Amino acid sequence: MFGLIKKTKREVLDRTVYMEVCGGNKVSYRVIAGRLRQNGGEVITYGIEAQDLSTGECAAIPDFSRDIEDAVDFAEMLISGRVRPAQIYGRALNYLCISI
Repeated sequence: MFGLIKKTKREVLDRTVYMEVCGGNKVSYRVIAGRLRQNGGEVITYGIEAQDLSTGECAAIPDFSRDIEDAVDFAEMLISGRVRPAQIYGRALNYLCISI
C-alpha cells in the first residue's frame, strides 16, 4: 500500500535581483532571476522574495514563474496590497486562481 517516491531537489542557481521595491509598509519586494536545472537542461526562472526591513522576517518563492511578466505582475500585486512576508504563499495561490 505504501511505496517510496523519489523526488529530485530543484535548486535555483545564479540568482540575480531583477527588480526591488521598498513598500510604504517597510517591506522590500524583490523579483529574482535564476537558472533551474531540469531534465538535463537549464531553464530561466523568476522568483519572488519579501523581506520585512523592521523585523528581518523573510519569505521567498524561488521558482514562481518562467515568465517575467507574471513575476513582476505578482510583485506589483504584493506591493499594492501591502502584503507581509508571511502572507505571500496565500497570495500566490490566489494569483494562480486568477491567472489560470
